Amino acid sequence: MKVLIVTGELAYPLIKEVVSDSKEDIIVHIVDNTQVAAFLTPRIIINEVRRCFDDQLDEIDMILVPGLIKKGTKEITKELGIPTFKGSTDGADLAMVLNLIGSIDLSEDKPADKLIEEEKRKNAFKFIEDFENDEENIKRLLEKPNNIMIRNLPVGEDFPMRVLSEIANAPFLSKEALIKKCQYFVDSGADMIDIGMAAGEDFSDKIPELIETLRPIVGDRPLSIDTLNANEIKVAAENGIDFVLSLDLGNNSEVQEILKEKDIPAVLLPTNFSQGKSPKSPSERVESMHQLIKDTEGLRYVADLILDPVNSSSIVESIIACHEFHKVNPAPMFFGVGNVTELMDADSGGVNVLLAGIGMELGVSILFTPEESGKTRGSVYELATASKMMFLAKHRKSIPKDLGINMVAFKDKHKRTDIILNELDGIEQTRQVKPMKFVRDKAGSFKINVEYGNTVRESRITATHFKKNKPDLVIVGNSAKEIYEEIITKDLVSRMEHAAYLGSELQKAEIAMITGKEYVQDFELFKNPDEFKK
Repeated sequence: MKVLIVTGELAYPLIKEVVSDSKEDIIVHIVDNTQVAAFLTPRIIINEVRRCFDDQLDEIDMILVPGLIKKGTKEITKELGIPTFKGSTDGADLAMVLNLIGSIDLSEDKPADKLIEEEKRKNAFKFIEDFENDEENIKRLLEKPNNIMIRNLPVGEDFPMRVLSEIANAPFLSKEALIKKCQYFVDSGADMIDIGMAAGEDFSDKIPELIETLRPIVGDRPLSIDTLNANEIKVAAENGIDFVLSLDLGNNSEVQEILKEKDIPAVLLPTNFSQGKSPKSPSERVESMHQLIKDTEGLRYVADLILDPVNSSSIVESIIACHEFHKVNPAPMFFGVGNVTELMDADSGGVNVLLAGIGMELGVSILFTPEESGKTRGSVYELATASKMMFLAKHRKSIPKDLGINMVAFKDKHKRTDIILNELDGIEQTRQVKPMKFVRDKAGSFKINVEYGNTVRESRITATHFKKNKPDLVIVGNSAKEIYEEIITKDLVSRMEHAAYLGSELQKAEIAMITGKEYVQDFELFKNPDEFKK
């Protein structure tokens, strides 16, 4: 197949190099007087191809144009009679695109690398969906000692790690707040929902209503309760709870009979909190866990060796304890990821993925987290995504990279290599040295806000227009573009600096909406890097 690749001057050397080993017959052509390939238009490309390849059009089977051009390629295909598609956004990825010709359908509107990502993502989710829907396989796997069923959910080392999200301090929440929090976790991808009780208190009387309120929201998902209070556990068991967190050497004798009678599995802890005892070393944790398993024989359980925060008792010791326990007992294990993320001043995304990877290697079955601080908002979604990544990596026997699912949120997987900025040396550069004087726009002013929903799709940006200090219109949208186009359409801005300011603030608001950052008009979203140097 003969493929004509059309590009600009800056990207030409790179593209020439990356396609040199292609199995296809490749022509790389520079459009005269066009340095940046993204500036090309369909009309420019049509004229250029006709000018330079008019006598070869019958020989060319396909044309690839830069993935970053603004318009689609339908016009080129129609006028030249040659199938024309968008290549990759980065010239460095063109070799991958050429190698996949025939195995994927290229697009006239979407860059090829985006199509490849979408195809990988679709295949990744299909693999997981097929696995989860294979009833015969699930039945076979549940016969193994490292897997159990909690309500209708198979849990264990042979399944994706299940994400259990905690509604902390549930007895203190209003019914509306309880439902909202639960729905948020469900929308975020939680496999199980936990009712977090209050340590040292007895709210047994509230448990029936809590379960009744949450059951319609969780649907078929397991509903658990987090308490060591024997009375609360008994009441929860009588009212249809699916899973109990937790039993230890102090409370197990009071509650294990009712849990066995109703066949309710429980998380086991190697502690005795009633006596203030909590083992530290790996060997002590494993020994205590084996003692508790012996004392509760016949109870279905998940073992929690207790994941410690960094630089507390020792996260390393707790990981070693999990490893040592799993070498002698294949039972499902519990990983309290929130113990680490909530007690570390770092964004939760990377921390959660790393802990999920460690959990997968250890044989962990349940990843547990609340979302109690701003820095951990989104942890349930992050862990749900990380669980899928690790499940795919495990089955592919690969590292968790290029799986079709990823948690890269704030940085890009690849460096852009197709724009060479030193070609612009010698062009005059300028920068503003003093701020402009503020002049109020006679067309009015705006107050910009972000209203956060349970998901990004449910969130929105609002721009309230004020005329003579009185609000007269609210513009609502899910993107900066939607709102500033409406502002322009309605002639609500008359000064150039005001328009630039609004564009900047609306883009900040959109970034905040997507990332979960708190948006405050006129304040920066992110810390200045120089602050870390002081």
